[in-house]
Amino acid sequence: MEQTSLFRPEDIKPVERPTKVRLGKREAQIALKKKRREALGKLMDALKRLEGTDIYIGTYGPSGNHFWIEYLKLSKLRIESPGLREDGFGAPVIVLRGNMGADVRIFTDCLVAVREQNYGKYTHWLVDFWNGFGEYPIDPYRPRGWVSLQIVAATG
Repeated sequence: MEQTSLFRPEDIKPVERPTKVRLGKREAQIALKKKRREALGKLMDALKRLEGTDIYIGTYGPSGNHFWIEYLKLSKLRIESPGLREDGFGAPVIVLRGNMGADVRIFTDCLVAVREQNYGKYTHWLVDFWNGFGEYPIDPYRPRGWVSLQIVAATG
């Protein structure tokens, strides 16, 4: 068999199209799918380490939010992620379940970053979501701008 190119056909993958984000009259193209994939990998790694422990959830959003959650306890954390592939990506919803029917659903379509901050006795994971700029959201049915979810767990 004669090789006609450097790559096999299964090695060639289509280039992901960047998401157009508008700010006034200007537009920018941002690789949100790539950021989402990287952040989802970090989030799933952190959640797998936390499974079976007690965690606390908090939310921080822009001044236009109508609610604020701080230190909502989920005991003996169980994770459900329907649609999760073997490589850890593709989960549109991650469900964090605690005791007595408590659960938190994380919709990952606007996920952009996961940051970890260690404070000795406890660790914070800041899960960041972004839905475009204030007046020009990417999804009009989600909160505009930045929203963060804070996951806190005791270490040691």
